[in-house]
Amino acid sequence: MGFYNPSIPIFYSFRHLSHRLIILMPLMRRFALLFSLGLTLFASGMARAQYVGHLSGFVMDARTGAVLSETDADLQRYPASLTKMMTLYLTFQALEQGRITLGQRMPVSIHASLQKPSKLGMRPGSFLTVEQGILALVTKSANDAACTLGEFLGGGDETRFAAYMTSQARRLGMSNTTFQNASGLPDPDQVTTARDLARLARHLITDYPQYYSYFATDQFVFHHRIITNHDPLLKLYAGADGLKTGFTDLAGHNLVSSARQGRIRLIGVVMGAESNTQRNNVMIAMLNKGFEAEGQAPQPLLKTPSLVASGHGRRRWGRRTVPHFGRHRHRVVLVSYRPRALHGRVAHRISVSRRGHHRS
Repeated sequence: MGFYNPSIPIFYSFRHLSHRLIILMPLMRRFALLFSLGLTLFASGMARAQYVGHLSGFVMDARTGAVLSETDADLQRYPASLTKMMTLYLTFQALEQGRITLGQRMPVSIHASLQKPSKLGMRPGSFLTVEQGILALVTKSANDAACTLGEFLGGGDETRFAAYMTSQARRLGMSNTTFQNASGLPDPDQVTTARDLARLARHLITDYPQYYSYFATDQFVFHHRIITNHDPLLKLYAGADGLKTGFTDLAGHNLVSSARQGRIRLIGVVMGAESNTQRNNVMIAMLNKGFEAEGQAPQPLLKTPSLVASGHGRRRWGRRTVPHFGRHRHRVVLVSYRPRALHGRVAHRISVSRRGHHRS
């Protein structure tokens, strides 16, 4: 019975028992790690996280700071790539203080090159200018570019930069926000609120008006590739001129937008939408109501698009006025850049792959 057999020498049984334990050790360690991670997520993340589909919304007057509407605006959420708004704020701060320049070259580390998509696909040891980094964040929401900026501004340490991001958030009055990285890639301790993000957007607009126009960038060229902007409201909503989109599976589809119509500028935040379609429709409805509350008749949409969001399930607006609450699995083309020597010249090779989940 058990592991012991009288017909087998004891040392032989123990030898095989130890062999089995050695084989099982990786599985045991993996189980222990998963169990520990589960407890950590429950204690530190799930207690303040949210389910996708439970929306947080916020609209404010950018000039006066008056709150025009709010829904669960103080619920802590995962910001996803809305994190990059703070990375850009600190980049603009460093530019204004003269600590860096737009043309300054930043080294791309191994750590930065290994960031998950969305990304530019830069190789370790290559360089990115500060302005290219800014453009990559406001258009493609490139995580490798965000990490490169974070390391550059943080003295080579993204963790140190994240701590500085949090301290600056407190200075701006973002009391419910904590940052753990420069990109917004998933971390259970990286949280914010719709109200805090509206406050950050307002500071981006008012503190650095000379750089705010970057958010309206439609596209830019990087290594002979055209990088386009992810923000659909720029071509859809009258007066919209930025700021940022964001998505992860746990965060849902997030959007911070600013639009000016007449003499009124509004800032809107939507977090936790189930799809880009729902996110965009909710934002449009909130901004329209905000302008009406300010005595400004909302201007018509710049166009009536057949599509609001990309994905397998393409849904037309047509006469449909109720946001679609179904889940979409997005197909996103990821492009990586690889220069290679060819007859003494550099040939530019572009490789394309498709992924189902995009973090923007």
